[in-house]
Amino acid sequence: MKLASVRSADPSAPSVPHEKCAVRTLSLPLALTARISPVVVLAAAGWALTSGPATTPAAEKEPAPRSAEESPSGAATAAVSKQYAAAPAPCGSIGAATIKSLVPGAKTAGKEIPSTDAALRRTCSWNALKGYDYRWLDVSFEITASEAAATESYKENVSEKSGGGDVPGVGDAGYSVVNLTTENKQQTREGVVMIRASNALVTVTYNGSDFESKKAPSTDEINKGAIKAAKEAVAALESGRKA
Repeated sequence: MKLASVRSADPSAPSVPHEKCAVRTLSLPLALTARISPVVVLAAAGWALTSGPATTPAAEKEPAPRSAEESPSGAATAAVSKQYAAAPAPCGSIGAATIKSLVPGAKTAGKEIPSTDAALRRTCSWNALKGYDYRWLDVSFEITASEAAATESYKENVSEKSGGGDVPGVGDAGYSVVNLTTENKQQTREGVVMIRASNALVTVTYNGSDFESKKAPSTDEINKGAIKAAKEAVAALESGRKA
């Protein structure tokens, strides 16, 4: 069932999607289980010691270049290519201040995940357990053969993650969704933001858990954090654009 987006009081803020809550006893997805399992062990040790237990409409088009007659300089304005030839360095796509804010205690340099084709697909991860609070951030870039191919892939990805909302003003299309899962009474909330910019796809995954209270961060915190990282990642992609 798809839920309508909820807008904040700030009209300039991006729409915040209703989260899709799934309280269940089934196992977490393999990737998320692999992420969380090491820190669960650490958190358990801590307890023992203390005796306590976001479909975006296309971005507004820029005015068409003026002709030589219309241009103040009298020279024709050359069209700028929107085609991306290679993925940027993912671990350098997010600022150190943002990493410290979203993933307290993580090394700001991040860790790049090995790829079979680094020119086209690159991913960087940051994760840390500070006290009992755990956070994980992934930023991925994928360069496709054409804008049409990227559009098709983007639509398929969005259709698989219902219940989200638009992310306006970032790239050519943007979508954000936040989900809550519960395993053995431990909550984890995860936000995914998908952006299409011409023939490139940018995906940000941000999640968190509190192993003391067993609660998860709020939907607003996770959604806004994922969107903030996505905006920086798209800016890094655009700054490395090749004609």
